[in-house]
Amino acid sequence: MEILEMNEIEAALEGILFASGEPVHIDRICLALDLDRTTAELVLQKLADYYSFERRGIRLIRMADTWQLCSAPEYADCIRRAFEIRKPAKLSQPALEVLTIVAYYQPTTRAYIDQIRGVDSSYTVGLLLERHMIEECGTLQVPGRPRLYRTTKEFLRAFHLSSLEDLPEMPGLENDGQLRLENDGTISDETNT
Repeated sequence: MEILEMNEIEAALEGILFASGEPVHIDRICLALDLDRTTAELVLQKLADYYSFERRGIRLIRMADTWQLCSAPEYADCIRRAFEIRKPAKLSQPALEVLTIVAYYQPTTRAYIDQIRGVDSSYTVGLLLERHMIEECGTLQVPGRPRLYRTTKEFLRAFHLSSLEDLPEMPGLENDGQLRLENDGTISDETNT
């Protein structure tokens, strides 16, 4: 493959990301452009910085090992009006509660979610599965083998997070203790007393 100039690499990256419409894994980009990972990430970050600094209508965002072109959030209203898109339904308080529990304690079971909330969360878990905010990720190795849930890339995208490490610290948990799910499905408080 011929060696591309920097502006050709940038243009090729834009074309790949635009055509995809979905997050593109860094390995796919490296393979397509015959680049090493370090070079590809430097060029992608340069493009991301350019779009942000120049206040362009698009942004290049990173989510773990994937990159995606998306519209700039400050132009959401204009874009919505242009396509007569209704605002997506907001998440209800119960949905936000369940999503918070899954995000901070993943992978987790519905029984654990119910125990923390004190109410049945089956409808809300189903709703979040339909919206692709959470997904099943296996089963807990205890009798009954309850399903485990975790957040998805759609969750990261919806909350403008590049990874779970970007979640804010959970209020109410001190550094010396955390709530944990035991093998019998109960919650233990590991706080030092």
